[in-house]
Amino acid sequence: MRLYSTALGIAREESPGELSVLDLPFADLGALLHGPGIDPARAAAAVRRVALGEVRVHAPVPRPGKILIVGLNYPSHAEEALEMFAAMGRPDITLPAEPNFQLVAGSAVTAPGDDIRLPAVAADQVDYEGEVAVVIGRSASAVSTAEAPSHIAGLTIANDVSARDIQQRAMSGDPTASIGVAKSFDTFKPLGPCLVTPDEFTAAIDLRLRTLVNGDVRQDDRTSSFIHGVADLISYLSRYQTLEPGDVILTGTPRGAGVFSGRHLRPGDVVEVEVEHIGTLRNRVRAAPEGASSGT
Repeated sequence: MRLYSTALGIAREESPGELSVLDLPFADLGALLHGPGIDPARAAAAVRRVALGEVRVHAPVPRPGKILIVGLNYPSHAEEALEMFAAMGRPDITLPAEPNFQLVAGSAVTAPGDDIRLPAVAADQVDYEGEVAVVIGRSASAVSTAEAPSHIAGLTIANDVSARDIQQRAMSGDPTASIGVAKSFDTFKPLGPCLVTPDEFTAAIDLRLRTLVNGDVRQDDRTSSFIHGVADLISYLSRYQTLEPGDVILTGTPRGAGVFSGRHLRPGDVVEVEVEHIGTLRNRVRAAPEGASSGT
């Protein structure tokens, strides 16, 4: 089942490009998940039918309670990160055996088609990271890997936009910076366009992911190469905090982020993250507002 949060309410895709706006008393999928859960969307009656291109689509979960960002989860990305550290004179840095994660503000989420705004305080080294995102459907606290899949509401697409200058300051030990802040600016977490429920996927979740900037393919990999699978991630993260309905886990990005080539995002760039069987998340980059403070 493919579900959308739209300006008209929650909608179910009945056929490619055709939506049924559902008779549900919830503004978006996040509210539905906090209420009865995803199941009522299967049987809900349609109050209106509309073409997908004729309705404004919001992020599936516009304001998650938590966003958890998993790093270095594709071997291809881990390899390029180690190459960069070695070039910086740090060949001693090795990959962690357990998942590496950060907490990010839910207010960073923005909708498909909305602009990614370059922040005035960190506009020069903003980067993209195409990712598959997992949306939690039922509370999970210290769950096993076997139990974890039953806590998934569905999958969607995310762009883990990051201010690399702030991130690198944090990684260098600067106490005034943090990786979470580098990833939490407003509009830095485009999410969508839809939520696809787990019955649409095999347990292995083998999906091709590509990220394009202005039509140029920058990232291309498959989720089957994950170092830590989705069920393992949910189990691991649930040991540290209860995962609640509507929480979002970003599962990592493959090789090809701009930080490794110096190709950072600039005003007017269009970033597209394509994930097999989910769709395309497309956002344009916009400059910081004129007159905004550049900080110190």
